[in-house]
Amino acid sequence: MSESIVGKKSFEFAIHIVNFYKKFSVEKKEYILSKQILRSGTSIGANVREALNAQSKMDFIHKLSISQKECDETIYWLELLFATQYISKEEFENLKSQASQLLKIIRSIIITTKNKTHNS
Repeated sequence: MSESIVGKKSFEFAIHIVNFYKKFSVEKKEYILSKQILRSGTSIGANVREALNAQSKMDFIHKLSISQKECDETIYWLELLFATQYISKEEFENLKSQASQLLKIIRSIIITTKNKTHNS
């Protein structure tokens, strides 16, 4: 995992999400939306880890596709929390930037792997 950029970035993002959840649930006393973002935000890295241990290229693509969906869902929850004024612009922009960067990396890996698989 330490040699994988996507593995490292998804783990670091999960740490930020856990810390965000701890702060958010204590300060705002909001548990439903905060659990949603905790679940989706930490699931990204868990599925990346599974992908890195995939049994085939198709399994690898499938697991990364789940990470992609979870990442996009996390961005949705961030946008909702910001639009409803639960989080500050600074918190929103910081977490959304990280999630968007991670989403681009995951999508790029999926596309590259699919192209290599089809050209083999």
